[in-house]
Amino acid sequence: MLFNSYPFILLFLPTILVVYHGLRHLERRRAAIGALVVASLFFYGWWNPIYLLLLVVLILVNYAAVQWLLRLPLTSPGMRKLALVVGVAGNLMVLGYFKYANFFIDNVNALGLAVNLAPIVLPLGISFFTFQKIALLVDTYQGKVKTLDFLDFALFVCFFPQLIAGPIVHHAEVMPQFRRAGSMDIETFAQGCAIFAIGLFKKVMLADSLAGYVKLTFDAAGAGTALSGAAAWSGVLAYTLQLYFDFSGYSDMAVGAALLFGIKLPLNFASPYQADSIIDFWRRWHRTVWRFLRE
Repeated sequence: MLFNSYPFILLFLPTILVVYHGLRHLERRRAAIGALVVASLFFYGWWNPIYLLLLVVLILVNYAAVQWLLRLPLTSPGMRKLALVVGVAGNLMVLGYFKYANFFIDNVNALGLAVNLAPIVLPLGISFFTFQKIALLVDTYQGKVKTLDFLDFALFVCFFPQLIAGPIVHHAEVMPQFRRAGSMDIETFAQGCAIFAIGLFKKVMLADSLAGYVKLTFDAAGAGTALSGAAAWSGVLAYTLQLYFDFSGYSDMAVGAALLFGIKLPLNFASPYQADSIIDFWRRWHRTVWRFLRE
């Protein structure tokens, strides 16, 4: 389910907003958080229900790993490090299987072996929610997490505005906001509507409009048609702008949708075409991924 799709805008988002804020006004915080978790799982399962099972299993296993770390005293550094290594390695093994198993088998078969493996479809957002779980495990190992409620943890992993492509957040950025689910002002809701609308405009009116021209140009070049210099450059620049407005629009819609629930996500897309170096460009393109890799 895409942010710019009719089912999301006309059905999914209005329904969960009514349910969430209705429960919030009744001061049913845990019920409101639970409804948001269920809605987020439904959002993810809409694409492929089989991978919903994967997400649920990963939530349960990682919650158990965090609880294991929380129960180990700081005076047992060896056991704490073992728990951290097991948790991080388990997450990376799952990520590595889905991202690189096909690549590995193809290279093995190129050596003359005959290894059969059904094509593996990469689950949506697996890199982002894997990195987010790893960040929480590390924070717990470092003693930054004292207690962890299961519903808050589940929402931390699967909160639908950030589930597919980030931003990657630390527990300290959103957990306190989940615990304050009973408080929200109309200004925050209005900001969310405005930011979501701006992102939707970028995605639909700009990125998707450019996509048609880009496809025609690249298809022509792929078919061997000789392009003029102007046509080639216009196709490349249109593709550059399409990528920019597509991810910029998504990032805005993610931030805006989260604000509708009173959750403020960190800025993720920071005008990368204003960068003065390649390093600065990648830092601006996906700030929270860069922060995760650095930390």
